[in-house]
Amino acid sequence: MSRLCFRILALVSIGPLLAACGGAEEERTAEVVPVVAQELRFLPEISQVEAIGTARAATSAELYPETAGRVTRVMFGAGDYVRQGTPLLQLDDRAERLDVEAARVSVREADQLLGRYRRIEDTGAISESQIEAGETSLAAARVQLRQAQTALADRTVRAPFSGHVGLTEIDVGDRVNDSTAITQIDQRGTLYVDFSAPEEVFAGLDPGDSVEVTPFSEPDRTITAEVVATDNRVSQESRDFIVRTAIPNRDDRLRPGMSFRVQFTRNGTMRAAVPEEAIVWGGEGSHLFLVREGKAVRVPVTITSRRDGRVFVDGKITRNDRVIVEGVQKVRDGQEIRLVRQNREAEQDVRLEDARGDTPRGD
Repeated sequence: MSRLCFRILALVSIGPLLAACGGAEEERTAEVVPVVAQELRFLPEISQVEAIGTARAATSAELYPETAGRVTRVMFGAGDYVRQGTPLLQLDDRAERLDVEAARVSVREADQLLGRYRRIEDTGAISESQIEAGETSLAAARVQLRQAQTALADRTVRAPFSGHVGLTEIDVGDRVNDSTAITQIDQRGTLYVDFSAPEEVFAGLDPGDSVEVTPFSEPDRTITAEVVATDNRVSQESRDFIVRTAIPNRDDRLRPGMSFRVQFTRNGTMRAAVPEEAIVWGGEGSHLFLVREGKAVRVPVTITSRRDGRVFVDGKITRNDRVIVEGVQKVRDGQEIRLVRQNREAEQDVRLEDARGDTPRGD
């Protein structure tokens, strides 16, 4: 009996203590926490892009003969600079030269015959149809001459433009045809550097923009390259696109095929930029506390980048939101808050109304 009474007395004694603890907890929950908040700023997220590019000549061509034949002369060496029209390779052209001579004879004969017809035309000894036939024969002979001359010209491979020629595997005596590569010719006073850029910067790269390129052969040299074109589609597999830039090469120190390191920055998506101290980390990742209707509202965010002490975030936030930057460790989701002051960039700090709508007071 005495033990039972002791238990009842103990419960009676502990009861007020529990009630007091519960009251304290409720008081902390209902406590209005002073915080500092600032308006959200939305800024363009800067993308730092690094890529590897490959150089190619601004104008380049692989040379092939127009026809088949035996090589009689090779008239260039690797690395030679040649002018447009310079003969580079000669095929056996003896038959074609004979064809040209025969065509010239045909033209002379047709021209002489037509001349005789016209001299006696007024005498009536020649008909109009015979004169027309003579004119047709002369025209046909001239066409044959031009064809023979073209065939003769095709026996010589010439430089299509001025530039530097490369190596060749062709020797005198080789037999070649129109699918046999003779050599490569490049105009390398200007080089193109092509590289792949991520899809995110597609709208930020336009012809006329500049990027910095560094040749692997000269790692201490930085060259400003101008964007001249971008591909009209993005790769579905790699989600990138090709950018073509141009660099000057007047000193001829660079070569087609060289590798370059490409670097540039571009403004990207407009995102909310908040101070680093506004970010709160928890078991579920990062989040912010926003001020909405006098309460702290917890909003999960994804950090996309950092720059100059600011964190760019993505989440369910708007331009009208204010983010808590001081006191974030003291508040909980849904807790009433009192704005002590609001930070505004480029403006003097001011005291705002508290959650009850009191008149602002000076600091």
